[in-house]
Amino acid sequence: MPDRLFLFAGFNKDCIVDDALLYYVKSLSKYGDVILCMDCTCKKSEIEKIKKYTINTVAKRHGEYDFGSYKRCFEYAYENELLKNYNYVYLMNDSVFGPFYDIKNTLEKLENNPADACGIVVSKHKTHAFIESWFIRLNKNIFMSAWFRNFMYAVKKEPGKTEVTIKYEHGLSNLIENNGCSLSGLFIRHGRFTYNKPKYLFKHGCPFIKKLSFTRHNGMFGKQIKYILNHCDKPAANAVIKTANYLYGKKYIDWLLTYNPLKIWYRTIIYGKNKLKDGWI
Repeated sequence: MPDRLFLFAGFNKDCIVDDALLYYVKSLSKYGDVILCMDCTCKKSEIEKIKKYTINTVAKRHGEYDFGSYKRCFEYAYENELLKNYNYVYLMNDSVFGPFYDIKNTLEKLENNPADACGIVVSKHKTHAFIESWFIRLNKNIFMSAWFRNFMYAVKKEPGKTEVTIKYEHGLSNLIENNGCSLSGLFIRHGRFTYNKPKYLFKHGCPFIKKLSFTRHNGMFGKQIKYILNHCDKPAANAVIKTANYLYGKKYIDWLLTYNPLKIWYRTIIYGKNKLKDGWI
């Protein structure tokens, strides 16, 4: 029995298992057990693509965003008395592309951190800090506790993503600290650092890019993304490019990843103009 259980939340607007999701889950399965819940109703043929890399796969629309999927993964593990078999439980979702290289070193860094809960990124909010919920490691004293179980089972449909973020993403970090546990992250960031600095994160040990970086600020971060795709494992790059072409259109991705100095200069001008106009960060 491996030390790790990965609770993975997925979503696809077309109810398919795309290449990037398949690559991510397959990469995780080398280092632990995966329970996957997708917030979309997939055909059996789609589930067949990925279920051999998981111990349980569910793909049915529930409308509770990522934490609704985490809840269903956790329920399966708890009700089948699986949790006691693991030293670490991870929460993770497909709001990122990757991993762009072997994830073993990242897992070991998270597990060597002395905090009870450690994520890849801790975000510094105006009044508090919280672990970004796309990749969190939890120790046994958290995931075996009644208070954590009650939190997970209480997840329900909210009016929108903002309410989900405040109640569940921020709420989980608050809950951890309020129950006397510690939290930490491999990276501490402010503002939109996770979206705006993908190259920096990659070069300093983060094997993921937030998907939003591909479309943020008129394609401003194409040069950074191009660098990552040129310096990562080839199978990862292939899976990401194929899925990005499907999600955003091949014409856009070809434009995004250009090295044309004039196009890069144009993006920079548009980015600066919009930042001044709208107060983007």
